[in-house]
Amino acid sequence: MPSAAESHPPLRVALLGCGVVGTQVARLLTEQADDLASRVGAPLELVGIAVRDASAPRDAAVDRSLLTEDAAALVERADIVVEVMGGTEPARSLLLRAIEAGAAVVTANKALLAEDGPTLYKAADAAGVDIYFEAAVAGAIPIVRPVRESLAGDRVRRVLGIVNGTTNYVLDQMASTGRGLDEAVREAQDLGYAEADPTADVEGYDAAAKAAILASLAFHTRVSLDDVAREGILAITADDVAWAAQTGHVIKLLAIAERRDATGAEAGVSVRVHPALVPTSHPLANVRGSFNAVFVEAESAGELMFYGRGAGGAPTASAVLGDVVSAARHRVLGGKGPQESTYAELPILPASAAVTRYQVRLDVEDRPGVLAQVAHALAEHGVSIEAVRQPTARGGADVAEPGVAELLITTHAAPESALSATVAAVAELEPVRTITSVLRVEGA
Repeated sequence: MPSAAESHPPLRVALLGCGVVGTQVARLLTEQADDLASRVGAPLELVGIAVRDASAPRDAAVDRSLLTEDAAALVERADIVVEVMGGTEPARSLLLRAIEAGAAVVTANKALLAEDGPTLYKAADAAGVDIYFEAAVAGAIPIVRPVRESLAGDRVRRVLGIVNGTTNYVLDQMASTGRGLDEAVREAQDLGYAEADPTADVEGYDAAAKAAILASLAFHTRVSLDDVAREGILAITADDVAWAAQTGHVIKLLAIAERRDATGAEAGVSVRVHPALVPTSHPLANVRGSFNAVFVEAESAGELMFYGRGAGGAPTASAVLGDVVSAARHRVLGGKGPQESTYAELPILPASAAVTRYQVRLDVEDRPGVLAQVAHALAEHGVSIEAVRQPTARGGADVAEPGVAELLITTHAAPESALSATVAAVAELEPVRTITSVLRVEGA
């Protein structure tokens, strides 16, 4: 008697893109064909791979007879379309064409989803097909499905995560070796962690796109890339990293999404990406190298942490294949995956409304009364001091110039608007020579 997989017609899979991830997806579809068929209840047949140049050299795992430069025709003869080509166009047009033709869609394209996800969600809903995107956030780490489905009966309060492996590797190397930013970035490029143009990583664009997706899922509210306050790591120095260690912190580029239920104009969703000091006691502080981790705080479930490889061909392909299996099962057994949930329609708060803590390093004249002036400036803006340190050596190494003292001030939590105004006011004080560094403190 034939098995269910043997009796069901094959499901046609089209692959858009054959880079590092696409190559691994093609390999897994071929090597694990029997297992995948058993899990789905039908064979999965890779019917084509759309590429820009079919004559270009390819990995031996890719069947060159499947390559085509006619992506539009390919998507119209598929049951499931997998998009790993990246970029906004032509990815958006091709996915919309696939959905219109009745195909389920699996994408790893965080930039497209953060910029124009609602267009795809609306089209998929109207056509009655699935759209899955687990691989768009944190690679192999299963975070989209838990937030979208497993926590659907809970209320997520906060999502705090390291979602860019390149910057995490760079900052980790700066902390462990004392290297400067430029040198650490070059090493990341040599190892393949960073692109030749690392702008999307080091300036926080990649993390911001992922933050927008996670916030949309967590808070049932549409959050776009433009809603995310973004600051990269380009201003981080070796001295900042050294000081972080002395005060019991590490510096991480964090994606932070918070729901605030305060009354009036302050209620809503705050989403931001920026480097921050994380206490060494916090789980995120121990996320090393190119790994990613996402820390979720929910009312009933409490604190949850998801950790693993956030990038790379095989890890990302694993997440893609998980989505392919889910979409394929629905084709065989009926049913449909979760739709976009935007019922909450919470307002997006400006960056100035975020509540955080600052650690400020400044050079001041070494004479009596200076600290009192600085403390008075903070008090005038409603910001209180948690701790003050006055070291005798700069960064633990170079002795400060005569007549100049270095202060390290950590504040209590306050709105971003008050903190930034305070720093501006302190910089104008007569005995203040310069503000050396301003870093936020998160996870305390």
